[in-house]
Amino acid sequence: MSSSKIQKSLNKEHIAWYLYDFGNSAYAAVVLLAVYSAYFHDVVVAEAARGTELWGRSLFFAMIIVAIIAPILGAIADFTASKKRFLFLFSAITWVFTGLLFFVQKGDILIGMLFFILAEIGYRASQVFYNSLLPEIADPEDIGRVSGNGWAIGSLGGVLCLIIVLVFIKSIGGPLIIRLSLVFTSLYFAASTIPTFLWIREKAVAKELPDGENYLTVGFNKIINTIKSLGDYKDYVRFIIAFFVYNEGILMALNFAAIIGAVLFGMEQEQLIIFMIVVQIASVIGAYLAGFVGDKIGYKRTLVFSLVMMATVVICMIFAQNLTQFYIIGALAGFALTGVQSVSRALVGYFAPEGRSAEFYGLFAFTGRTSSFVGPWVFGKFALLFFIFFQNRGQAELLAEQYGLRVAISSIAIFLLAGLWILSKVNDPTSKFAE
Repeated sequence: MSSSKIQKSLNKEHIAWYLYDFGNSAYAAVVLLAVYSAYFHDVVVAEAARGTELWGRSLFFAMIIVAIIAPILGAIADFTASKKRFLFLFSAITWVFTGLLFFVQKGDILIGMLFFILAEIGYRASQVFYNSLLPEIADPEDIGRVSGNGWAIGSLGGVLCLIIVLVFIKSIGGPLIIRLSLVFTSLYFAASTIPTFLWIREKAVAKELPDGENYLTVGFNKIINTIKSLGDYKDYVRFIIAFFVYNEGILMALNFAAIIGAVLFGMEQEQLIIFMIVVQIASVIGAYLAGFVGDKIGYKRTLVFSLVMMATVVICMIFAQNLTQFYIIGALAGFALTGVQSVSRALVGYFAPEGRSAEFYGLFAFTGRTSSFVGPWVFGKFALLFFIFFQNRGQAELLAEQYGLRVAISSIAIFLLAGLWILSKVNDPTSKFAE
């Protein structure tokens, strides 16, 4: 095959990989950030502070399940060369249960939590296999750039989906159109992934099962061997610990952004969608620049800058007093947090040895999902406990809920700064690729 054809093939795979992010970012934008989280808090539960706590609990259950299964399935995917099959399976789970959120109405707390938990399991688990395809479609020196492009194009997908949803909500309005937006998001996500499953070809070759083994035992054994071998990858271990801590803060900020806006500033559904569009547009710029800057100065240094910016923005959020300030803070947070996420994902590709990318991304996912369930649980509990604390001291219900949220927001900054300190101990594996 000529070099031009090889380059064309690689570009085609890059586009297909980007389009998956284009679709799954729509799920994040609509379900997690702008629409369903606020709908669950305000309509389904409709009880001060309780909605925040139950939202955190739902995230807790989803993430702990993914944390348990991700490393094993990642190892099995490496062994069987079946990353795309696992990717399709968990993506389909997300499509189905996101669509079923249509049936959740006022007071349907149980099914509202159940369908969301199952959709979230599919969404988070699918990212293990999506991320693990990155080293297969990009050369080592291009991983950071391709990862950043994926985040940027993904954010554009979220923006487009939010704009479409906003048009329908403004022109029609009512709870029915909000519920229909969840069905639309499911179809939008599914349609965007078609090139992923048609154009990307796994480079790995399936291995034969050893005598007396099955895929489950192979998965467990590979994880045990990976853990034993981590002594040879000390910087990866330090990075994973740092990621565990600062990812708490990132996911807490993302998962509760709509609730914070609704409670602190009385934002309606349309305002929340516009706010998230602003955040997503800033995310496009942040993700693109993170890849560009990382190529110039190294990805660890880029990650440090992004974390410092994110922590500063979160501290400002604690003291924000009006909607204009919240919009500015949201834009700056969107710019910083996609830099953190895209660079973190890229760094795993540099740390992972050849042929073990899904395995290392599985451990990365395990760490991310573990922090994903700890962070929301902590935030939800803080918000509820301090709501009760301030209410017992004579504060009105709304004011007590607002004070409780501000205390919970302060915990985000603590996690970000602690993770930043641990990250300072990690050697940058990308310094040799920096220009």
